[in-house]
Amino acid sequence: MCLSKEINRDPFDEVRYRWIKHRLNFKLPSGTSRGVLKTKDSWFLIAENEDWKYPALGEVSIIEGLSPDVVNDIEPMLDQLCDALAQNRKVDTINYPAINFARESMELDIRSNGAKIFENNPFTTGEDQILINGLIWMGKADYMLAQVKQKVLDGFRCLKLKIGAIDFEEEIEILSWIRKEFNEDELEIRVDANGAFTPETAMDKLNRLAEFQIHSIEQPIAPKQWSELATLCERTPINIALDEELIGIKDQVEKQRCLDAIKPHYIILKPSLVGGFQSADEWTALAEERSIGWWITSALESNIGLNAIAQYAYSKKVQMPQGLGTGGLFTNNIDSPLYIHRQFLKMNPDHIWNLKPLNL
Repeated sequence: MCLSKEINRDPFDEVRYRWIKHRLNFKLPSGTSRGVLKTKDSWFLIAENEDWKYPALGEVSIIEGLSPDVVNDIEPMLDQLCDALAQNRKVDTINYPAINFARESMELDIRSNGAKIFENNPFTTGEDQILINGLIWMGKADYMLAQVKQKVLDGFRCLKLKIGAIDFEEEIEILSWIRKEFNEDELEIRVDANGAFTPETAMDKLNRLAEFQIHSIEQPIAPKQWSELATLCERTPINIALDEELIGIKDQVEKQRCLDAIKPHYIILKPSLVGGFQSADEWTALAEERSIGWWITSALESNIGLNAIAQYAYSKKVQMPQGLGTGGLFTNNIDSPLYIHRQFLKMNPDHIWNLKPLNL
């Protein structure tokens, strides 16, 4: 998806800019490595023109404890950004990855006159779809098993399990049950440790996990331990994917240094966390130069952010399962044309957007 640095403002002289905050409520408490989430805040950049059916929107989505954006800085920065955009002044948002993602998304939506269709292609016309994985939330063993069973019934053939929150032996038992029921040809298993292992114990745990034909493990140890992670990547029996490791790296040279030092098998791109689509483009180009695989995931955005990420993912001609199955997490999400059918994310072009939850 091509982004220019400046909006062509001639057709949009009457665009007005503002922002609002919206608290998303989870349907069920969702267990992560950073605790159990019941709510999550998002801020929405809004560009309005009286000739558009919908305002153009960009979502600022953060996960506290993970996102580089400082919560207390978001609203003053959004005020500054809206003022600058209204006066056609430049403002640098590179140090605010979630705001930068929202800005890029809003600019794409402005060019669509608020239609939220950034490019006419087989995905946005409903003729094609994006293969996705099913996400299994952390929790007690019986809860995680119940999720696995339901996702398989729903048609998923690739599951991502969050691990590291309960006893490791219980997690091994869950994986053992899955593999007794489904072999690797029937079900691909990815695991996400969110940095839960220590460098001292990681290799033993990777060897244990390898018994279950795991496709890949995300971030086995905490970030900023390049030497230790490089050793794991060299010796691991399971493909290692970098996730949190990418967050906060803005400079292209530093991105190169990261990949060259660690030599991962995959990287995982969350546009809200890595600074938007241009930054994601840099990461994918560098990865492909080094024969490193990659996929794209959402990071608890509402359907506004998910729509932008899904269209970006499709524009990258993705083939392997992407992590874009988070659209049904919230009770007060924005109703959108996106929907999941079995293991695919699809778009119904006849379904209209319902922005009422935002109280615009």
